Amino acid sequence: QVQLAESGGGLVQAGGSLRLSCAASGRTFSSYAMGWFRQAPGKEREFVAAISWTGGSTDYADSVKGRFTISRTNAKNTVYLQMNSLKPEDTAVYYCAATGAIALMTRESVRYWGQGTQVTVSS
Repeated sequence: QVQLAESGGGLVQAGGSLRLSCAASGRTFSSYAMGWFRQAPGKEREFVAAISWTGGSTDYADSVKGRFTISRTNAKNTVYLQMNSLKPEDTAVYYCAATGAIALMTRESVRYWGQGTQVTVSS
C-alpha cells in the first residue's frame, strides 16, 4: 500500500513558476514509477509527466514539454514537478500517481492516487 500526499499548489501569475511535491508513505516507493496528472473543471483527468523508478526515464505531455520537469528523490520518498512559464490553461487540480512502470502511467492503470492540489494561473 502506498499513500500519496501532494503539496505546493497555489495561485501564480502567468509566466511564473511553482514546484509541486508528492510525499509517499511505504517502504516500496522506490519500486514504483511516479507521475502527475491534472484535471481542469469540466474536463477529463489528463497525463502530465512520469518518471521511472530509477529516475532514469521521463515522459511528458506535449503541452508541458520544455516547461515542466519531473524528478524524484527515493531517499525522501518524494517526487517533484517543477512548473515554469505557467499559462492560464495550466490551471487544474494536480494529482500525484504511482504505478508499476512508466509505460503503465495511464489514467486507467494508475494504482495509487493522491488527493490533489489546486494550481491556478491568472492571466
